[in-house]
Amino acid sequence: MSITLSEIATISGKSTLFKVLKPGKSGVILESLDAAKTKIVANATHRLSVLSEISIYTTTKEGTVPLEEVLKKIYENYKNDIGIEGEGENNELKSFLKSVVPDYDESRVYVSDMKKLVRWYRIIAEHAPEILTAKAEEKETEK
Repeated sequence: MSITLSEIATISGKSTLFKVLKPGKSGVILESLDAAKTKIVANATHRLSVLSEISIYTTTKEGTVPLEEVLKKIYENYKNDIGIEGEGENNELKSFLKSVVPDYDESRVYVSDMKKLVRWYRIIAEHAPEILTAKAEEKETEK
């Protein structure tokens, strides 16, 4: 069963990602995207964001690049060995992001955002790799 970025959410203050299972009476039922598979109900007090709605600021005319494009570009360039930890040095994180999104807006994309990106990439690569490989497989099919 394939999962998409529109089915994955993050909650402010939580370090993992969550699969959106279904709406409940008091909020949205989520399951952690890790081995623990912890279920929680996110209600109006949680700051929940769906990954398909997240973008990275750029200095281009468009102004942003969707997170999905960034994740797929990381996969194209690095596969599962991105060579950096989520708690890496600031300069390493900045160099890494510049290698993937050369025109990211350095004044609006913070190191904390880069740490999240690395952490999210690792979680998705381990627990939902089909998100990263979908585009590559589509290209292969078109040939």
